[in-house]
Amino acid sequence: MKSGKQHTKRSKHVSAWVVSANMGYGHQRAVFPLKDISEGGLMTVGKNDGSSTKEQKSWKRLLNAYESLSRTRGIPLLGKPIFAMFDALTHIPEFYPIRNLSRSTYQVNLLETTINNGLCKGMMEKISTRQLPLVTSYFAPAIAADMHGYEPIYCIICDADINRVWVAKQPWESRINYFAPCGTAAQRLRSYGVPEERIFLTGFPLPPDLLGNNLATVKSDVGQRLCYLDPKGRFWANHRQSVEHFLGKKNCTFRDKRALTITYAVGGAGAQKEIGGRIAMSLKDRIRNGTVRLNLVAGTRPEVFSYFQEIKTDIGSDNVRVLYAETLDEYFQQFNTAMRETDILWTKPSELSFYAGLGIPIVMTPPIGSQERFNRHWLYEIHAAVAQKDPDYTHQWMFELLQEGRLADMAWSGFLKARKLGTAQIMEVLKTGHMTRSNSPLER
Repeated sequence: MKSGKQHTKRSKHVSAWVVSANMGYGHQRAVFPLKDISEGGLMTVGKNDGSSTKEQKSWKRLLNAYESLSRTRGIPLLGKPIFAMFDALTHIPEFYPIRNLSRSTYQVNLLETTINNGLCKGMMEKISTRQLPLVTSYFAPAIAADMHGYEPIYCIICDADINRVWVAKQPWESRINYFAPCGTAAQRLRSYGVPEERIFLTGFPLPPDLLGNNLATVKSDVGQRLCYLDPKGRFWANHRQSVEHFLGKKNCTFRDKRALTITYAVGGAGAQKEIGGRIAMSLKDRIRNGTVRLNLVAGTRPEVFSYFQEIKTDIGSDNVRVLYAETLDEYFQQFNTAMRETDILWTKPSELSFYAGLGIPIVMTPPIGSQERFNRHWLYEIHAAVAQKDPDYTHQWMFELLQEGRLADMAWSGFLKARKLGTAQIMEVLKTGHMTRSNSPLER
């Protein structure tokens, strides 16, 4: 098992080109824990990769299309048909029956053509100046580097399942290695033709600061969180022995230093911000009397920040906190700090689904896109999440779940079943070429 201190020490001996794409927060959140090993800092294609004005415009058009289509789903009448057309392009086939899906698709061919026409050219010129491992959380840089004969290449998968476009046209000849966040993603890669030796089941790269040395931080946080999530003691009556075994008895003594804390986070496109307002209005009495704290996460979206600030003003309480920053680095730091004292994470089933491994139960908004539907299914399979009910009645159904101890059940199931050591495992592969495997929930 790797500690937070070991991560810092190891980063002095490993350097890599670490590349993401500005397509929502997920791809950039995945590489943020690797910033200390990044050569010249984290690189975003089409932004700080030395790309031409023409290529930057291409990436900007892709981002604008992604954000616009993410928001169209909420438009009455027209939104769903428009989004359905976009969703068809990113469609992920049903998982079963497990079968050979290595045949190339329209999306794979389109990506190859786009790369031949100059996509990722700026990145390729930059990484060619020094032969270092390429670690990327987006498929296009990995495929581009592979097409140009660059190696070694490591691609971080950010969802529980993926489209065929993440894998090269002829996967058996490709040099791309993959870091999979869960077993379903690993199996899908096999179905797409990726050889077993190029798949590392690492888990999603969670922030080391939230884990701590020998998991001391997350053990302490989970112990306190389970107390807030089980006011009637129903969960503890069934699971105390198991919890104390994995967390240690000292972490299970309730210190009761704060109020129950709910964090609502919108995605990078700023979609679904209105749900946050409805949650706040439903909980306003509990917020005002100090029994609930609410974090509204605006990320780097100024228009979402303004909306959430108006909500906070309407409620008139410091128990509503709006998280906003002008840069991703500041935002991710703020978000990670907030996770330490978050008892319930309410968000769409994005890359944040893997934060269930921190022992945080997820309340899911409706999924946006095929990959989020598979993330939702994965969260259901490990019993770590629940679909939101009507946000206008959060003050009713949320507290029924709390009284029954069901949210504590979800927190504990996520902690035991979702991998936590993704960052450490990725670092191990970059340093040694292999990965230590374990069946222990505290060592994977």
